[in-house]
Amino acid sequence: MPDLNYHHLHYFWVVAREGTITRAADLLGVTQPTISAQISVLEDSLGVHLFRRRGNRLELTDTGRVVQEHASTIFRVGERISEAVKHGQSAGPTRFAVGVAESVPLLSAHRLLEPALSVSSDELRIVLRVGQRDRLLAALAARTLDFVLTDSAIGPSEPVEAHTHAIHQSDALIFGTPELIASLPAPFPEGLEDAPFVLHTENTPLRRGLDAWFARHAIRPRVSAEVEDVGFLQLLGQDGRGFFVAPSLVREEICSRYGVEVVGAAEGLKEYFFGITLDREPAHPAVRALLPERVGATRA
Repeated sequence: MPDLNYHHLHYFWVVAREGTITRAADLLGVTQPTISAQISVLEDSLGVHLFRRRGNRLELTDTGRVVQEHASTIFRVGERISEAVKHGQSAGPTRFAVGVAESVPLLSAHRLLEPALSVSSDELRIVLRVGQRDRLLAALAARTLDFVLTDSAIGPSEPVEAHTHAIHQSDALIFGTPELIASLPAPFPEGLEDAPFVLHTENTPLRRGLDAWFARHAIRPRVSAEVEDVGFLQLLGQDGRGFFVAPSLVREEICSRYGVEVVGAAEGLKEYFFGITLDREPAHPAVRALLPERVGATRA
């Protein structure tokens, strides 16, 4: 493959960011055919398709998203260099880019990231992304993220070669409003039979573990909602829509923020949190602050 043409790459990056060739052409001050031709040359040189058309918009292919992540790194570094030279700036604070899987409760993420967040803002600039786990791992592989916080370890069949660090495990507690708890017809856990529950969706480790716990105790809950967004799930619990599960890690915050109480612990059920890094022993100071020395890493 010939050397990469960064001029073509820049055109691709702007189109990917703007979503249409029309907007990119207006921004760059060139014609639409010029941009189309430059992107075609880039695709030919790489031997891949970077876009697919969806109506009037262009959508990145899976390969296109990977290329976009790399291009973002290249051109944002270039922008910082230009600014530093223009204004005589020093290197500035260290950038710490962290991704949080959308299945991780943000209250838990905030608590687990505290060792890095406590670093002085003069020394650390934090970039936080919340999204789908596979997208975050792709960004990690492209080195646009330094660390991914998730509730599941890297598996051997996944395309990203990375290291899994066990960060924390927490007991799973069942929360409910005082009115719901008072309405239970029997002690915990038998009283949860036919009780309303607001549950995580079935594709999450916590939901699978909770379903197994229900089965062990012969409890058939009445599912009032299944929610992907954990924050919204907890808001429904606050409204009294049903009992919900959250980690003991944030027990006090959950009770204080949502006006709920703990009805009991789902014994044997744990919530696990993992940090994913490309390097077994990361050099980034914020990442190292999140990985206690006693915690080992496993390679996918």
